[in-house]
Amino acid sequence: MDANGRDEVYSPADMKTLHLLRHAKSSWDDPVLPDRERPLSRRGEKAARRVASHLARKQTGVDLVLCSSAVRARQTLEIVAPAVGRERAVSVEEGLYTADAAALLRRLRAIDKEVAAVLLIGHNPAMYDLAVYLAGDGEAGAIEAMSEKFPTGALATLRTRATWDLLGQGTCYLESFVVPRELPR
Repeated sequence: MDANGRDEVYSPADMKTLHLLRHAKSSWDDPVLPDRERPLSRRGEKAARRVASHLARKQTGVDLVLCSSAVRARQTLEIVAPAVGRERAVSVEEGLYTADAAALLRRLRAIDKEVAAVLLIGHNPAMYDLAVYLAGDGEAGAIEAMSEKFPTGALATLRTRATWDLLGQGTCYLESFVVPRELPR
């Protein structure tokens, strides 16, 4: 409420958008390959293309992409990057590979307040834990679907009036939750 007791009106410019994308399905064809080096499987590549098409249809623009340094995350980024606009900063970070939800939250809280939209590409269980922690409310069915499972290639889109440094439990609204198998081919 404002100083006069009226509900404040927030413009879209006041809102922050956070897209949490779990990397697409990886290949297990080489059993001796270190986990960090596992590439996307063919199925994962197709799933990432579906997510990219979804992002393009929604005209999703982002200012900053944060991506795990794992090969499968970087390959997911390569596929979806053209769908989120060309005018954005990209940061591939070693720490995101092993991060838990608390570490991801700390990283998000360090984002400059002028950044309006972020795409974070990472791994479970951290992505699931972070999404559930942040989402205080959401579109009908989205919270339930996300709470059941956060599969590879899943994308949670959250909106908040909070600044990045004030992100916390329940401060976001889950605008959508999509999984590749439910998206058009």
